[in-house]
Amino acid sequence: MSRTKSALLGALVLLAGALGTAVAAVPADPAGIAAIPCTVDYKVQNQWDTGFTAAVTVTNNSAAKTSWAVKWAYAGNQKVTSGWNAKISQSGTAVTAANETYNGTLATGGSVSFGFNASYSGTNALPTSFTLDGVTCNVDDGSGGGGGGGGSDPSGRVDNPYAGAKVYVNPEWSAKAAAETGGSRISNQPTGVWLDRIAAINGASGSMGLRAHLDAALAQKGSGEEVVQLVVYDLPGRDCAALASNGELGPTEIDKYKTQFIDPIAAILADSKYASLRIVTTIEIDSLPNLVTNTGSRATATPQCDTMLANGNYVKGVGYALAKLGAIPNVYNYLDAGHHGWIGWDDNFAPSATLFKQAATSEGATVDDVAGFITNTANYSALKENNFTINDTVNGTSVRQSKWVDWNRYVDELSFAQAFRNQLVSVGFNSGIGMLIDTSRNGWGGTARPTGPGATTSVDTYVDGGRYDRRIHVGNWCNQAGAGLGERPQASPATGIDAYVWMKPPGESDGSSSAIANDEGKGFDRMCDPTYTGNPRNNNSMSGALPNAPLSGHWFSAQFQQLMTNAYPPL
Repeated sequence: MSRTKSALLGALVLLAGALGTAVAAVPADPAGIAAIPCTVDYKVQNQWDTGFTAAVTVTNNSAAKTSWAVKWAYAGNQKVTSGWNAKISQSGTAVTAANETYNGTLATGGSVSFGFNASYSGTNALPTSFTLDGVTCNVDDGSGGGGGGGGSDPSGRVDNPYAGAKVYVNPEWSAKAAAETGGSRISNQPTGVWLDRIAAINGASGSMGLRAHLDAALAQKGSGEEVVQLVVYDLPGRDCAALASNGELGPTEIDKYKTQFIDPIAAILADSKYASLRIVTTIEIDSLPNLVTNTGSRATATPQCDTMLANGNYVKGVGYALAKLGAIPNVYNYLDAGHHGWIGWDDNFAPSATLFKQAATSEGATVDDVAGFITNTANYSALKENNFTINDTVNGTSVRQSKWVDWNRYVDELSFAQAFRNQLVSVGFNSGIGMLIDTSRNGWGGTARPTGPGATTSVDTYVDGGRYDRRIHVGNWCNQAGAGLGERPQASPATGIDAYVWMKPPGESDGSSSAIANDEGKGFDRMCDPTYTGNPRNNNSMSGALPNAPLSGHWFSAQFQQLMTNAYPPL
């Protein structure tokens, strides 16, 4: 549970929302509020025997600033060990958090958030006083102005649902994996359950339905905590830029999406029988990012994406799903955030965060309905590139100018997810949000994995020789040749990351290599055809896809075997 020290006037504190965040309601100075120079929300998000993670939000009510420093002191032996979004230093019990170069501007009425990890022993007492640039901020004890128990969440939600919990192993996927030669090595790993059409709710083509999965999760749970991972994926005009994953609902069928898809899912998840489960919902893969990158005058635009931008049904659908599912106390919504090779460029990065905020505050949803975001779902971007960084130069030429990086600001998923989390907080999402990274197919091990940097002949030989991600182009996404399993699912693996997950089950096809008639609404996308020579979205490169692939979501044995062979860390 969260513990909060909210530096606000008691009468103006609203302890509200799914994540227990303190939110100040500040009217137009009816009672001399301008006399309050600053307010601070200090929240312990996660605590264990020897350490804790804290998030701090400071609001400036005085003159605008171009730099800032927040100071406080501990009564105990707390020691800051690492931080983010601020330069944090400590001398004895005194801590100073100063702005980074990118967040020094703090307008009148503006806020900035940062966080850190720290060690302690004994009692982790909350600080009692804060200053902003030497001026004392108002502090109360967190018990007044609307209650809330010092920031504990009355819904019973935890900051990170994966912490201290097992994760549901889908018995249907597990059986397929175990039936493969060598598959028993990973068949006990947790994977996402995809609700990708209305029929999947009750079970399509003899498969388990949602209730059957939740019942199986209860059986696996025992006396401990259990996470169930669901992918909610059936928007009208779904995945407007990739035919392989087009869905069953037409662009205008938003009412059908609400009443026949989201409402029945919500009714099942709200059943008190399942109240002891931690239910993670991954909301609508590949939807909102398409509205940023594949619309308007861009070379990558499609008529279908222009339609979905114009009619607003992606935004409405996502907002409705967040609101309905977020109202259930044991549901944790994670919104899809694409991946670094999609929205890591300057003209995509900030606009994506702004659009996500728009969706998260539509159709009755609020930012409190968002526990976090997920990146790299069903994609192949490497978790961490160790052989080069975005700051490297070769013979005076920046890595950003290489053909592979192509002016992106990020070269891997971990750096992107951590930076994008900060961007999301800056546009108004709660400072306690966490990121998930899908590592089900981004390991890139095997014999082709580089063991060191590339030759410094040119920036391209340097990057291409050292990069783990062996795709022909970062825009290639379908059944990629040479891919391997990535990091195994695990909780709290890095700063700001709630978990590495296998949301896309390894062995499930991304799309068919040739046209296959079906009743699942899935089209044939040439990006899944190994003979295809590409389009503007992959710089007219070969698709890099494996041959003989079945429909998306169907079992693809050759892909599964390749993923095991090229796993990194190795199996």
